[in-house]
Amino acid sequence: MRKPGHWFLLPILLSAVVIAAQPATSPDLAAIRSFYESGLQRNGILGSSLVLIRNGKVVLHDDYGVQSQSPAVPVDDNTTYHWASCTKTFTGVAIMQLRDRGLLSLDDPLIKYLPELSAVHDRYGPLSKITIRQMMSHSGGFRDPTWPWHDADWQPFEPTQWSQIVAMLPYTDILFEPGSRFSYSNLGVVFLGEIIERLSGDPYEVYVDKNILMPLGMTRTYFDRSPYYLLRYRSHSWDLTGGKLTEDPFDFNTGITRSNGGLNAPLPDMLRYIHFLLGDPAKQAEYDAILKRSSLEEMWKPILPVVPNEDFVSRSGAHDEVAASFFVHTDGKLKLIGHAGWQNGFRSHFYLDPATRNAYVVAYNTDAQDKTQNTRAFDFELRDYLIDHYFTKD
Repeated sequence: MRKPGHWFLLPILLSAVVIAAQPATSPDLAAIRSFYESGLQRNGILGSSLVLIRNGKVVLHDDYGVQSQSPAVPVDDNTTYHWASCTKTFTGVAIMQLRDRGLLSLDDPLIKYLPELSAVHDRYGPLSKITIRQMMSHSGGFRDPTWPWHDADWQPFEPTQWSQIVAMLPYTDILFEPGSRFSYSNLGVVFLGEIIERLSGDPYEVYVDKNILMPLGMTRTYFDRSPYYLLRYRSHSWDLTGGKLTEDPFDFNTGITRSNGGLNAPLPDMLRYIHFLLGDPAKQAEYDAILKRSSLEEMWKPILPVVPNEDFVSRSGAHDEVAASFFVHTDGKLKLIGHAGWQNGFRSHFYLDPATRNAYVVAYNTDAQDKTQNTRAFDFELRDYLIDHYFTKD
């Protein structure tokens, strides 16, 4: 149900599903596409997009289903997905930019830039022990949710102002010895966004636009509510629970949490970001002007193990580790760098192998949550299938 995009053309995105003829030893792209689409159908997912990159080139781009039901609008290259926590990797890149410019150290205490944190209760010692690096690796001891007390529909989707975060700090405590283990924290990434604003003098989304999105040519990427002229391309999203499909709030505002989950982008824009992460000798000077390759690779060094749970599923022989704003998934000899996103009916994931410049990126606009129809479970099935049938092929 894919239509060619009409707002710009990329050589890497042609209208054919399989972009180039593959040698006999290459992965079976038709089989991959069949596995992907049958999984979407089986799990009741209304719309999704999958792109495979091999040696830096797109070899498959499959858009499936619809971005809205009334009227029915097919998913295509224009469709804008919400990328949720994949945003955190952009925040991490921004922090590394500021580090490389000499404006901060990753081992600086948070409280150096955010003195309001002195109100937090830390039974493990002084707040000055908690660092920027620990926020990037989710090991500072802060809770996961930004706002744990949401209990009514009239309340905002997320806190909208920094002042609301500050008001909660006296009721916030450190849950474990900072640096001792991984525990996912959306709140901690809000702190990183605030540091970016204070050191740069720009609102978070303006800083990212000026220093990451525009240099990469991501001209249709934005935070929170859609610009009017792009609203028609924004995908709707749904939850599927108990066999019942319910539409989630459309064109929503992530408020002060934009640094951990506010990004919206069509697939062609996200591919520009993935190519930056993969690197390209022909473009490396351009990419290094955004962030040096050595600094990017520094972000991918494992810091702490991730204990498997429903959000970090690893099959036998595989495991996950947290790095600095990224995760490392090791399966046998293969190490993949990536991040997932999940919010308001959207799910997304990207994984890349910098050694071979192979990667994939996938987005879903339906969060099926039942035992037999489950987007999260299928996303892990797809990852493992691609590890076996794509990444480990000659």
